[in-house]
Amino acid sequence: MSSSDDNWFTVCKTSDCPPGEGREVVAAGRLIALFNLDGAYFALDGVCPHQGGPLGKGAMQGCIVTCPWHGWQFDVRSGEFQLRKTLVQPTFDVRIDGGDVQVRVKP
Repeated sequence: MSSSDDNWFTVCKTSDCPPGEGREVVAAGRLIALFNLDGAYFALDGVCPHQGGPLGKGAMQGCIVTCPWHGWQFDVRSGEFQLRKTLVQPTFDVRIDGGDVQVRVKP
């Protein structure tokens, strides 16, 4: 979607990502997995490090998203892989501007 100052990109409306759900969005050419955890939004790199599965299409249980391809699980708040805490999926800053969800993608 659109770009704003300081590398913030509007990726969707808050209503497009209801609580307890995730979705795939694109910002600055990057596939991002966006999640709504009880009204707080979190964003991870949308490509699972295992075999490239779509994390934004994974099922959420609490703060954990499960990759739909092979079941790898990540904490949406921190990006931590649940079986090995040293493996961390990259995260992105998220903010709400009016009714827009914005993700910061640093160059």
